[in-house]
Amino acid sequence: MKTSFPKDQLEIVLLEGTHPDGTAHLESGGFLVRTHAGSLEGDQLIDAIGRAHIVGVRSKTMLTEEVLAQCPRLLGVGCFCAGTNQVDLEYAASRGVAVFNSPFSNTRSVAELTIAEIIALHRKLTHRSHALHAGTWDKSASGSHEVRGKTLGIIGYGHIGSQVSVLAEAIGMRVLFFDTMSKLPLGNANSVDSLNRLLGESDVVTIHVPDDHTTRGMIGAKQIARIKAGGYLINNARGSIVDLDTLRGAIDSGHLAGAALDVFPDEPAKSGESFSSVMQGAANVILTPHVGGSTIEAQQAISMDIAHKLTRFINAGVTTGAVNVPEVDLPEQSAVGEHRPHRILNFHANVPGVLGKIHEAASSLGVNITGEYLRTRDRIGYVVIDADPSDAGALRDRIESINESIRTRMLY
Repeated sequence: MKTSFPKDQLEIVLLEGTHPDGTAHLESGGFLVRTHAGSLEGDQLIDAIGRAHIVGVRSKTMLTEEVLAQCPRLLGVGCFCAGTNQVDLEYAASRGVAVFNSPFSNTRSVAELTIAEIIALHRKLTHRSHALHAGTWDKSASGSHEVRGKTLGIIGYGHIGSQVSVLAEAIGMRVLFFDTMSKLPLGNANSVDSLNRLLGESDVVTIHVPDDHTTRGMIGAKQIARIKAGGYLINNARGSIVDLDTLRGAIDSGHLAGAALDVFPDEPAKSGESFSSVMQGAANVILTPHVGGSTIEAQQAISMDIAHKLTRFINAGVTTGAVNVPEVDLPEQSAVGEHRPHRILNFHANVPGVLGKIHEAASSLGVNITGEYLRTRDRIGYVVIDADPSDAGALRDRIESINESIRTRMLY
């Protein structure tokens, strides 16, 4: 009976120098893993991943519909980062390709960078450092302030925003936050009912929201004008959120006393490439090359998180943590005597009657289903079936032949 092929024939390709601990974990599971230090594009990308079953990327490699269409064996994608906008999620789902990310593993690293920037901006540390490197001794209290007692406004009170809240309060800041969803405040943080109110009451505004149609261009001329005179703006989220031309004008005019940016609308694909931004040369502006989550600790945690998710998906069909397909976790069943149930996985169009066709096929073949879990998400349904080994191969073939089926495979 044809089931999943040997693990050492299942090819995993990891791009962009993911942390070696994740690679080692996958290799210890018996998988063939190939790695590339940088991001790829065009023919080089297709040559690298065209025959892969699993692909791992960070934030630079673009897995568009055109790229994914040339990867016929692809089962899953691991995004070794928090964001997933580098992958065409809808097209991947339509092919039965599960996409996983690691939204929480870099939380502490980004939060610590944010706190460091708040202090550095208030003390003009980068200006002082540059002056001293240039040979100028500029010892002055002018424009330098403690952060204790200042008000921090957090836009987006998710995992990172709430962690920033805790750290900021620990150093004596008053914390306000605005989120489109109702969130439980941590410590003494206070929720505000509008973005405008947060901007008007905050000495420092920091952004921690995802990149989507509701957040692109969120901070433009009107919003920057509402920030308190002499305030600071920090964006460690996504480069599409802040209008940089307007921000530069606010810095040059003195309306804002400084800013810190770790993300940009256009970022180089690789380290060492040239970079240009309207914010270069602005006074008391900290520019960093998208390193919010780039700590050894965060990258190690991300790599292990994704490696575990991919391993569970390959070995048991578990999609918990997937961002584009239904999340299903059916525990593996133990063998009864010498017989272990076969596990069949099926992605299908989310339309009425598919499960009925599967049950009809099982009934007509006399195959007993010992475990089943179905979930749907948008236009995709995903069912995991454990079936008696009597004729499970025939059941798999019948399920695969259903018109609405997208992808069917038997694990064991």
